[in-house]
Amino acid sequence: MRITEFSNPRMAQAFVDYMATQGVAIRIEHENQSILWLDDDTRVSLVESELERFIRDPNHPRYQAASWHSGTTSSGLRYQGSSLMANITQRAGPLTLTVIGLCVLVFILMQLLGDQTVMSWLAWPSENQHFQLWRWFTPALLHFSFLHIAFNLLWWWYLGGAIEKRLGAGKLFVILVISALLSGWMQSRFSGVMFGGLSGAVYALMGYAWLRGERDPDSGVYLERGMMVFAVVWLVVGYMGWFGLSIANAAHVTGLLVGLAMAFVDTRNVK
Repeated sequence: MRITEFSNPRMAQAFVDYMATQGVAIRIEHENQSILWLDDDTRVSLVESELERFIRDPNHPRYQAASWHSGTTSSGLRYQGSSLMANITQRAGPLTLTVIGLCVLVFILMQLLGDQTVMSWLAWPSENQHFQLWRWFTPALLHFSFLHIAFNLLWWWYLGGAIEKRLGAGKLFVILVISALLSGWMQSRFSGVMFGGLSGAVYALMGYAWLRGERDPDSGVYLERGMMVFAVVWLVVGYMGWFGLSIANAAHVTGLLVGLAMAFVDTRNVK
């Protein structure tokens, strides 16, 4: 029985791989379109209901996972090479990329003009600077080494891009603003105004993505439990002062709690 056809062969293969995990074998014939054929017509109702769900959300992680689990190297698909920039922008939305661009720009200015000069413009407000409102948020743009900015921006791209794509730029913006403000305020209580980094927001994204995935798997936002364990271990490393690292522990913990709280609120009505 002919089921359907796809113009995108990768989408066709993803659906076939997913149905294989459900115990249903579907064949693909690649012509001008990728045509799907079902040999066992007793499974038609299951295939049609799953196809309807697939079409509503073909990028859901369940289909990617199925391809890893059931896919083979003999699928017949051929992929064209793509640029690094195309791969970066495919996952990230405008807000994710804007924050990355601002962090990189500020980092370059810090290398050219010196940390103190740039911090005099963007650091957390001191006693006579409370009405310079941008300072309550701009410390998130400050990074003091290549490892510092690389670590934060990779996580920001990985998690922030997924949240922006799945839940919208508005949700990511709210997480960013609240976590930057609260984690910055808490860090200033412990270390004064001389701090910076996007890690408070990154930890908020970690907490949000993990708990949202646990409580609302259909949202498509998730963080593997192993990655969450890594985040907690990194907090312990910071508190113990191992490896001689200077880590904004208060910002990390505050950001993580903010993300967990926001995910709990957003999923309180999920059954």
